[in-house]
Amino acid sequence: MTGFEELAKQTALYPKEAPMAVRTSRNSLLIGLPKEVSLQENRIALTPEAVAILVRNGHNVIVEQGAGEKAKFTDSEYSEAGAQIAYSPKEVYEANLILKIEPLVDAEFEHVRSGSTVISALNLPTHERKYFERINEKNITAFGYEFIEDQAGNMPIIRSMSEIAGSTVMLIAAEYLSNADNGRGIILGGITGVPPTKVVLLGAGTVAEYAVRTALGMGADIKVFDRHLYKLQRLKYAVGQHIYTSIIDSDTLTEAVQRADVVIGAMRADDGLSPVVVTEEMVGRMKPDSVIIDVSIDQGGNFETSRMTTHKQPTFRHMGVIHYCVPNIAARVAYTASMALSNVFLPFLLETGTTGGIEQMLYANRWFMKGVYAHRGTLTNLYIARKFNMRFKDLQLLLAARF
Repeated sequence: MTGFEELAKQTALYPKEAPMAVRTSRNSLLIGLPKEVSLQENRIALTPEAVAILVRNGHNVIVEQGAGEKAKFTDSEYSEAGAQIAYSPKEVYEANLILKIEPLVDAEFEHVRSGSTVISALNLPTHERKYFERINEKNITAFGYEFIEDQAGNMPIIRSMSEIAGSTVMLIAAEYLSNADNGRGIILGGITGVPPTKVVLLGAGTVAEYAVRTALGMGADIKVFDRHLYKLQRLKYAVGQHIYTSIIDSDTLTEAVQRADVVIGAMRADDGLSPVVVTEEMVGRMKPDSVIIDVSIDQGGNFETSRMTTHKQPTFRHMGVIHYCVPNIAARVAYTASMALSNVFLPFLLETGTTGGIEQMLYANRWFMKGVYAHRGTLTNLYIARKFNMRFKDLQLLLAARF
């Protein structure tokens, strides 16, 4: 049987009444999907379809009651897929592999088992030293999914969420430019006889690529700035149209920000915090009721005036400028985002089971270990260790000593 036929048999291409083949293995994973409790998070890491495939491959999945509701996945769908529905967080955290969206909060630390593996976002700027001390006290192997790489050196989670953020960010800008939210009362784009909206993008990565595509379709006037010429060249090639691009220069950038109706920050850090490229003075020169959207706020932000907001209270005004600084923009479209996350996590989990578990997966795939920032009581991310003056050990050396 070919791989395609096997996948087809495990999904909706075959009648639901067909007997479900379950592959048993001594390397079965016990995966917990808890209900998110922070930051108005609506996403879930695995869809019912992904759970069904995991179960058919001999793995066990525990889903907390209501965990998928905000992403429009019901408990009955997960139950029919073969998951066990848990009616308390404590039951979910009995799993030795916890897969969630947001980092652990205090209440969740009370439930998580010592020695378990937790895969979630890290959102470094939101943490203090105490968070990492508690991770180490519990001997947790912790992954920041924004750091996980694939075999090609790409960051698949960041790529997927950035595509969503880039496509969504222009819709957010249009919303806050309108009178409905006490904005400038202008349309995002342009119509006959009216000058187009001026949009400035900081960063030439995936967010910028998808934001540019959307903005061009709306007819906006776009300027993209980045520190690296090769990223600007790559962006123009990907978009396939001529757009204004520039290396970040204080005078050029200052003028563009001053004239802009919308400024979007999407410059991510290579390691640690994202660079601040727009000062408070530059924000003070912007048009009244213009809009700043800081997509990089989860890494500290690109604007000196940024501070983290939530979906419940997404904006604030500073110096007459509307600031939108929600770190989990993709949660606005939770169904789409959950499907995208599931598409990345499912193959990884299947391979982890085949390899023999998380430890074996790390040892066999050096690209995968880049997502680990703590391993069984020790920080393995040098930047975090230096930032909080904590003990650090190289993960490759730790694994070499174990095997």
